[in-house]
Amino acid sequence: MATQTVPAEIVDLKKHPTLDVLVDVLEQYLAPADRDLVLSAYDYAKEKHEGHQRRSGHPYIEHPLAAAITCAELQLDVPAVQAALLHDVMEDCGVTRSQLVSEFGVDVAKLVDGATKLSALQLPRVTGTIDREAQAENLRKMFVAMADDVRVVIVKLADRLHNMRTLDAMRPEKQIQISRETMEIYAPLAARLGIWQIRAQLEDLSFKYLEPEEYQRISELVASRRQTRERYLGQIRVQLENALEAAGLSAQVRGRVKHLHSIHQKIEKYSAQGKSFDDIYDLLALRVLTDSTSDCYAVLGVVHGLWRPLPGEFDDYIASPRPSGYQSLHTTAFWSPSHAVEVQIRTHDMDQEAEYGVAVHWVYKENRHNAMNDRERMSWLRQLVEWQGELSGADDFLETLRSDVFQDQVFVHTPKGEILALRAGATPLDFAFRIHTDVGYQCVGAKVNGRLARLSTPLENGDVVEIVTSRTARGPSRDWLNPALGYVTTQHARTKIRQWFNRQARTENIARGRDELERELRRLSLKLPNVEAEVMEAARSKSMEDALAIIGAGDLTAHAVALKVASADEEEADVAPAIEVVRTPATPSADAVQVLGGSNMLTRLAPCCSPQVGEEITGFITRSRGVTIHRRECPNILSVGDDERVVPVRWNTFRGLTEARLKVMGWDRVGLARDVATVCADENVNMVSFITGEPDRGAVTLTFTVEANGLRQLQRVMSKLDGVHGVMSVEREY
Repeated sequence: MATQTVPAEIVDLKKHPTLDVLVDVLEQYLAPADRDLVLSAYDYAKEKHEGHQRRSGHPYIEHPLAAAITCAELQLDVPAVQAALLHDVMEDCGVTRSQLVSEFGVDVAKLVDGATKLSALQLPRVTGTIDREAQAENLRKMFVAMADDVRVVIVKLADRLHNMRTLDAMRPEKQIQISRETMEIYAPLAARLGIWQIRAQLEDLSFKYLEPEEYQRISELVASRRQTRERYLGQIRVQLENALEAAGLSAQVRGRVKHLHSIHQKIEKYSAQGKSFDDIYDLLALRVLTDSTSDCYAVLGVVHGLWRPLPGEFDDYIASPRPSGYQSLHTTAFWSPSHAVEVQIRTHDMDQEAEYGVAVHWVYKENRHNAMNDRERMSWLRQLVEWQGELSGADDFLETLRSDVFQDQVFVHTPKGEILALRAGATPLDFAFRIHTDVGYQCVGAKVNGRLARLSTPLENGDVVEIVTSRTARGPSRDWLNPALGYVTTQHARTKIRQWFNRQARTENIARGRDELERELRRLSLKLPNVEAEVMEAARSKSMEDALAIIGAGDLTAHAVALKVASADEEEADVAPAIEVVRTPATPSADAVQVLGGSNMLTRLAPCCSPQVGEEITGFITRSRGVTIHRRECPNILSVGDDERVVPVRWNTFRGLTEARLKVMGWDRVGLARDVATVCADENVNMVSFITGEPDRGAVTLTFTVEANGLRQLQRVMSKLDGVHGVMSVEREY
């Protein structure tokens, strides 16, 4: 039966191991002479760490001993277990690499040296946040080391596992930092290497510190239903064993329970669907081990004949293994009208692969006939090492890890039958860039399973994808970077597209960025020379040219910059739109403004400055028309000075409407005005007035006043109006 995840505080030997535990594990798979080699490394490490203590006050030797036990449980070879015992002697005890070579050989010294370098990769803190550049550089070094010898990183995972088990000795803020790093990097890394034992424990231990209340709640839920769960597992296991025996199949049936973080993820998923913990159908699981692949499919037939399968809950990871090498059949079936069980079916060899991942390749290698070879298994790692030299910055590299390497995946085929793993939701365009950067740049179409498909089509497991390329170099489209259009989902493809545009002439990017930004600002009655400082702040650039180049390259949209500059509702943008002195008067509104200290007073918006909702305003009591509302910086109100007729006013927060006059220019056609009005209605924007100008050489101007719920909604309406068929331009007059 697979090793079950047990909360770290319950098993004291996991935190404070003894040499006897290591010896017991070694006796299960090593010859006496090999065990003596490991024990000699223990004696050496104990001598060098003599007098050293951990934060908890326990002898330091417990830490390398725990790491060695984890490596031994994975049945790693002798040099790897020795390296786990010695992984801190170079850093903490002043032992040199040459000394290790003379004592234990080149292989052990190399592993210890690699583990020492990885241990030195800390994440510096900068004003309370993680330095992303340092984090990315450290991870780059880790993956390069792993590509050279993956055992180095397995030792690192064993080291991290014991650190997580003893994390209660650290300060609370350090516990959170280490747990978040473990959850985001090390647990997914263990999963990518196929070492599910370590992955489950790292997730549970991180979960304990990141969400302690939820961890405790789920622990209690699981414990309270333990007896019922074990009774159900016993019943359904006997049912399946009897059915397999009747079918003449020889197989072992085991019960298993999901680990706590996995249950937490299930609860979140089901909560979004309005379901409770009691509705989670696959907390119970059976694992069936057979002697051959053909028996796996035979067992699957017995399961589906015995219990009704749940539609959409079958995965064949034997025909399409995961990149880690994981192979198994997964299905979920109802063993009673209201209860279901997840069943995993695999051979004994596949089970070893699933439990130990890449570590299994150092033990009895000649018996692993069904395992993926090392080259196939680690292809994702070699690809990542190649990519890391091409990715320009820390954000690109970290996002590539999280989105392309550590996410769920789909497995698709090239026309030649090769299997490629892509993140779930990937498109044919992602596939093209995965094949080769130039294939992505020249992509003009795609066929999925022999049929033409849109480049934004999400790929499914087993799809055969063929990319249609142009004979002439044409380069990518800027639409490919628009997330709303869904052309690419992988960070790798997105980075390659951006790099193509960044290589174009800087002057072209600047000119393009200026045109795009001026067009967006014109819609909001803003002029670029008046808001350059705000634009540079929004683009986080030191010069205006840099900001325009970023916009022109597609790294930042002009729409987003315009919103940051113009929106009075956003904290980072407190800029009043540039205005003309002479304006068409806005329709007075009795309830749009509240006069402080007075009630039922007639108010009107000053035509000289046309104040908008969210802007700072001041009232002026007139002799015959009530209180006129001006912008606070209006020249007319400033010239009044401290006149006693100047009164404080404020916008009524319950109304919150922005009034604006829009001018739409387009080609005259039947239905144009109707389509414009429909866009406003769909966005719940009130049209106060509507004037249609006389057609001029086939063009017509529509002028109308709208009331929008703030500048963000107004900008959204203007963007949609710009997409109406026949519309040439949309501008805001005030």
